[in-house]
Amino acid sequence: MGDYRELARRRLPRQLFDYIDGGAFAESTLSANVDDLAAIGLRQRVLRDVSSVDLSTTVLGQPLSMPVVLGPVGLAGMFATRAEVQAARAAEAAGVVFCESTVSICSVEEVAAAVARPVWFQLYVMRDRAYAEDLMARATAVGCPVLVLTVDLATVGSRYRDTRNGMSGKVSAMGRALRGLDLGLHPTWARDVGLRGKPHTFGNLEKAVPGATSPTDFSTWVDAQFDPSVTWDDLDWVRRNWTGKLVLKGILDPDDARQAADRGVDGIVVSNHGGRQLDDTPSTVRALGPVVDAVGDQLEVLVDGGIRSGLDVVKALALGARACLLGRAWAWSVAADGERGVAHALAIVRDELRVAMSLTGVTDVALLDHSALVDPPGA
Repeated sequence: MGDYRELARRRLPRQLFDYIDGGAFAESTLSANVDDLAAIGLRQRVLRDVSSVDLSTTVLGQPLSMPVVLGPVGLAGMFATRAEVQAARAAEAAGVVFCESTVSICSVEEVAAAVARPVWFQLYVMRDRAYAEDLMARATAVGCPVLVLTVDLATVGSRYRDTRNGMSGKVSAMGRALRGLDLGLHPTWARDVGLRGKPHTFGNLEKAVPGATSPTDFSTWVDAQFDPSVTWDDLDWVRRNWTGKLVLKGILDPDDARQAADRGVDGIVVSNHGGRQLDDTPSTVRALGPVVDAVGDQLEVLVDGGIRSGLDVVKALALGARACLLGRAWAWSVAADGERGVAHALAIVRDELRVAMSLTGVTDVALLDHSALVDPPGA
C-alpha cells in the first residue's frame, strides 16, 4: 500500500493526509501495529496440493469472498468525491463488506442506496442518547445487519498532528494562512473534492451538527458528545434499540473480552484505534492471541491495526482472527484513485493472500492456525 500512501500524501492537503496517517502522542503504537506484524514469520511448506485455494468465509452471518472488511473511517468523504460511496461500491464488487462510520461525510442512506450488498454501521455512544437511537433506527431502516459499537473513546487521544494542523482545537491566524496556502498547492483536490464533492456536511449528523462543514466544527461536536460515563451496563440500552448483530470495537485486554462474551455480544474487534488513542498500548497483533485464547470459542474475533497486505491477513487469521478490518489502506487508496484505487488495493490483498496461503501449504482460510507461523507471539 506504500504507493497509494505516497499518492495520497501528494494529492491531499496536509491536514487531511495527517488525519489519515497520524496517531496519538509519539505514535509508538501506530508504528508497533505495523512493525510487530512484519516481525512474524510465515512457515513455508512444499510438495502439497495447493491447486485450489479457498479464500471465502462467513463473518457475522455475512458471506465474504475473503476475510476482509473495509473498516469505518471518519471524514472519508473529504479524501475523495463521495468517498464512502466509492469505497462501498469497490467492496461490493470484491465480495467484501463496507462499514459506514458515524462521522462519514456521506450518510448511511446515501451509501446503502449506492449498493445492493448490505453495509455495516459503526456507532459511538453519545451523550445525546436519543440521537444515537435515531442513528440505529436509520441503520436498521436501510438494512444494516451489523452494528459496530466503538468503545475505546471515553476521551479523544492526544493526536498532535491534528492539533498542529488545526483539525482539533482553535486555529491561529497564522495557522489559517498556512492552511489556505496548502489548499492552494492542491488544486486537483480543491476542484474534485472541495467543489464537486459537496455537500461537506457530516451526513449522519446533520441534525446533531447543523451547518457543520469543517473538521473544527466536528471537533467541537466531538468534545461535547463523546461520553466518558459509558459502562458495560449501557450495552443493555444498545440491545433494546438494535436487533441485529452487535460487535464491540476497541477491545485489547482479555478481561474486557470476557466481559463482552458474558454480555452476549456477537463479536469483538481487537483494536487500539489504529494507534490514535492511548499510545504505548500493545499492538493489535500482540493483543490478539491472548484475546482469542480467552473468548475465541464464544464469539467472533476480528482485528484491525497495521493490516497492509494479504500476508498480514494470513498472520492475523493464523493467530485466531476471523477476519481483518482495513482502515488506512482503503483511505489512502480512495484518496489516491477513488473507487478504482480501492478495487485495486483489494485485488492486491486477494492475490497476496492466495499466494501466501499456497506457499504455506494451506488451502482454506478456515484451516489457518499457528502451524502457518514461525515463532508466533506468545509461543
